[in-house]
Amino acid sequence: MLIRIVKMKFKPENLDAFLTHFEEVKWQVAQFEGCLGMELLQDNQDPSIVFTYSKWNSELDLERYRQSALFNGIWPKIKPWFDQKAQAWSLNQTFNGII
Repeated sequence: MLIRIVKMKFKPENLDAFLTHFEEVKWQVAQFEGCLGMELLQDNQDPSIVFTYSKWNSELDLERYRQSALFNGIWPKIKPWFDQKAQAWSLNQTFNGII
């Protein structure tokens, strides 16, 4: 299993546009073949910082998503709304103590 965390900082004036757009696409991403689920997390101190946390069967599944029409419809739309370049991490889960 692969965990993907993406940190995005939006210009404050674009945060609502992002959140609205996310509502429109969240289930398409979360139900994409190979995706085991996704969460959106928002920083407690700075709401313009958000993270997506997603689980994938494999790196190949994540790459299929990144090459998909769905991703290519989302990313170019939200990228101009960023205040900083997005950061992303792909991680292997070695322990899960969350119930």
